[in-house]
Amino acid sequence: MKKLPVVTCPQCGKEVVWSSESRYRPFCSERCKLIDLGAWANEGYRIPEREPQADQSDDPSGQA
Repeated sequence: MKKLPVVTCPQCGKEVVWSSESRYRPFCSERCKLIDLGAWANEGYRIPEREPQADQSDDPSGQA
């Protein structure tokens, strides 16, 4: 029998077996899934914006 992978719930840290029977994967429960969704909805997670490098200009041709 193939051993199923185990992942850590990103919200609470509990170990979860990664299988089709794990309804809320990668979360351990609906509660953890909804807490994470709420954090996204409240803009608790953000993708950092990169600062433009000093040698790059707004001109796509590369000419200043």
